[in-house]
Amino acid sequence: MSTAAAEEQAPAVQLEHVDAGYPGRTVLRDVSFTVSRGEVFALLGGSGCGKSTVMKHMIGLNPVLAGELRVAGMEWRPATRDRLFRTIGVMYQSGALFGSMTCLENVMLPLEEFTRLGRRERRERAMALLDDVGMADAADKAPSEISGGMRKRAAIARAMALDPEVVFLDEPSAGLDPLTSAALDDLVLKLRDEKGMTFVVVTHELPSIFKIADRCAMFDKARGGMVALGEPRSLAEGSDDEFVRLFFNRGGR
Repeated sequence: MSTAAAEEQAPAVQLEHVDAGYPGRTVLRDVSFTVSRGEVFALLGGSGCGKSTVMKHMIGLNPVLAGELRVAGMEWRPATRDRLFRTIGVMYQSGALFGSMTCLENVMLPLEEFTRLGRRERRERAMALLDDVGMADAADKAPSEISGGMRKRAAIARAMALDPEVVFLDEPSAGLDPLTSAALDDLVLKLRDEKGMTFVVVTHELPSIFKIADRCAMFDKARGGMVALGEPRSLAEGSDDEFVRLFFNRGGR
């Protein structure tokens, strides 16, 4: 089998016995799971448990301390780094849009940096992406002129600009009211169902977890590792781990 064919058949993300953390400080030990293509996969746990650290490894910001991590069949290393950065898209918690640019210009930026498309083609591609996320009418607005939920939609459009194999969402519901959060959940499901997109989501919002996550991995700071893996409702109703039950049932209330 060719390298390209093997990468195409590989899971979207695969971790094997990964130690996650930073030089001199291990946060999580022996983490293993895979994310299937076309899946919405959530990283869960309490504050400081390491879920954001795991995502930083997945998107290439920090190297794993031990074990193997592959995205689209490739390990993060100097020889694959540029390819991998074109294989993933990231929506940061605040949206991280450039304030001096319009929404359209923000979405066009990755196309300017990483493709040879002409300006007209870049504009058409960016407009189509904004339309996909319900933001076409706000294309010429600056981030300061739109709501928090709209900024996150524009950030998702930018994350999709290079047609990535995996899109990472960091706390997409943070700071949003319940109705806006629910609408963002609907958008994630629409993109998964209509475009076959793969999402890895860091979140602690239970309504979003139950609505959008096909599967999830849960981490516990006290035990320094992964304590659950599976479908959210199955874990909520059938886990024999007290921490997992308390998390999904809001402390038993």
